[in-house]
Amino acid sequence: MAQRLTNLDLVNKCDAFPNPELDPQGHEDALNNLFTLIWDDGDGPYPIGYLPPSVLEALLNTPASIKGPMAFDPKKRTVALFQEPITEAERTKLVARLTAHWRANQTFALLKGWRNELWPVYGRKGDVLFSMERSAMGLFGTTRYGVHLTAFVRRNDGDSKHDFRIWVPKRSATKSNYPSMLDNTVAGGLMTDEDPFECVIREADEEASLSESVMRQRVEEVGTVTYIYITDERAGGEPGYIYPECQWIYDLELPADGSVIPEPKDGEVDSFSLRTVEEIQEQLAQGLWKPNCAVVMLDFFLRHGIYTQENEPDYHVLRAKSHRFIPFPGPHQGYRLPTQEEVARRRGLS
Repeated sequence: MAQRLTNLDLVNKCDAFPNPELDPQGHEDALNNLFTLIWDDGDGPYPIGYLPPSVLEALLNTPASIKGPMAFDPKKRTVALFQEPITEAERTKLVARLTAHWRANQTFALLKGWRNELWPVYGRKGDVLFSMERSAMGLFGTTRYGVHLTAFVRRNDGDSKHDFRIWVPKRSATKSNYPSMLDNTVAGGLMTDEDPFECVIREADEEASLSESVMRQRVEEVGTVTYIYITDERAGGEPGYIYPECQWIYDLELPADGSVIPEPKDGEVDSFSLRTVEEIQEQLAQGLWKPNCAVVMLDFFLRHGIYTQENEPDYHVLRAKSHRFIPFPGPHQGYRLPTQEEVARRRGLS
């Protein structure tokens, strides 16, 4: 019988990269097995990603005519790459040339999940340094961004001590990563120059058949979740890639009369089911949820008072590890909730 997972187990599986504040020796040991991708903007170098040894080896074996100039410092364990082109567009083309070469030569199984979607890599001045095919982001350990939404209805019927009924999708069995696992109602990656709010509206239509009008009227941005994940075989490709991630989090309360329900549309989801809190807690304990979606669900429970300091012994650790510091620049730094004026504008009220 499989071991049941605690809430702390679930968070640790997602935020698996050692935190220097909680585990300084573990963090140092982890860095000694990686290489830091750095960027120099004229004010000195700073980190933007983590490379595993297999990626460094591939870089060293790739001709400069394909990867461009590269500076490798074995003592500092740093790699500088993609710096020479002057413009963002030129740097993006260089990144595309390198990753397409690796894809054509089947260098990494991770690239079998090629999606033809460009995701941003940010500098510390708020600029996009370059964009990269989403399936290749893990090779360089750069920060990934996305949106996750939990749709629910309120119901008091005696089936649960909580009045939340939450829409839970089951991922398609044909997905390249985490097939047939449970997920948040809507989730997706943030492409370059895409606004998170507009992204969640797009994903809600594509994945769950939720209309733009319903979304703009009802969805609420409630914060972010941040963690640094270490991939396993279920992620697609080789295990051991470092995924620093920031997810914009949204709640969507749907009408209690069932007049609006999520339905599969684009093949990403097999089905949706309306679940009680207790049913989801049992699914989580059985390890049926995709790891980062489990953390988003726990964040929902923490925010809505289902888990409190009185009934969850690891309350503060759960909150800290699901909102950890990511050492690379990007819009996760300095995040704030939207103002009332911004919310009104999104809803078309101003």
